[in-house]
Amino acid sequence: MTGREQGIFITFEGGDGVGKSTHIRFLADALKARGFEVLCLREPGGTTVGEQLRAVVLDPAHEAMAPEAELLIYEAARAQIVAEVIKPALERGVVVLCDRFYDSTVAYQAFGRGLDRAFVDAANSFATGGLVPDRTILLTLGDASSSAESGLVRAAHRAAADRLELAGFDFHTRVAAGFLALAEEDPDRVRVVDSSNERSLTSAMIFHELSDLFAWMRDASVCCEEFFAVLDDPFAQSGSFGKAMGGEQRG
Repeated sequence: MTGREQGIFITFEGGDGVGKSTHIRFLADALKARGFEVLCLREPGGTTVGEQLRAVVLDPAHEAMAPEAELLIYEAARAQIVAEVIKPALERGVVVLCDRFYDSTVAYQAFGRGLDRAFVDAANSFATGGLVPDRTILLTLGDASSSAESGLVRAAHRAAADRLELAGFDFHTRVAAGFLALAEEDPDRVRVVDSSNERSLTSAMIFHELSDLFAWMRDASVCCEEFFAVLDDPFAQSGSFGKAMGGEQRG
């Protein structure tokens, strides 16, 4: 689906191990099957500059990195991806799905590291040029303490932990609390979805929170139980969800 006057910018937030990647991929395939042009990104990253900065800021070898330096690296990567990728894509009418954006910086660097919130907000505004997501899906695993503990357990099953994953339980509890505080501050934009349920139920809740942006998501004949059930199929999760959705469609 091309020719849209303006794209839609959706961000996914939450601590480590809450399932952002899985649900972004499912949503992307669902949108593509409806004819939308979709771009999936991650922060930090998404550009040559951003990926190099990502390697620096997440490297466990950089244990001595100051919180102030950490913040500025994230903002540098964000400024690059907004200018080089996100804004041009939105101007072309693309649906942009981003794994983390400025809410993560507030949660991790302001709530987690204790940097001044006003300064972090100003740095975010500068790096984004004032760009605000149309919708943010905050995936959680319960309250702040439970979300931090469960997320770290899930993350531990992945590859070697990065520098932030090694920051400890107390740090991640503050981060989780920060995310919940952001949702309370801006409930119209930030929608909280509990991802501790089956993936199919979590995805159904995500689609519900996006249904005002995409009218077809309100169609029960499309977004039915069978539509989401593929998420609970380990075989389907190993590849694209596209075939299980019936391939490319238009409308």
